[in-house]
Amino acid sequence: MHYVYLLRSISRADKTYVGLTVDFTNRLAQHNAGEVPSTSRFRPWTLIAYIAVPSQEKAMELERYLKSGSGHAFAHRHLW
Repeated sequence: MHYVYLLRSISRADKTYVGLTVDFTNRLAQHNAGEVPSTSRFRPWTLIAYIAVPSQEKAMELERYLKSGSGHAFAHRHLW
């Protein structure tokens, strides 16, 4: 399984992040340890939601959508 996950910064509630992984528990730990340059400034992070997707291709499509304007609006309206 591949997971598309949504994070919210605990220190800055206005900061959110959408990512893709096969192990979101480990990936969240990496975000919180400061090992991901794009999220290290706003740690710690908390997991808001994750979506299990059977194929990497479909997971990448979903991640791309959630990072787009309409996908971002959808996520903020329904998931955050």
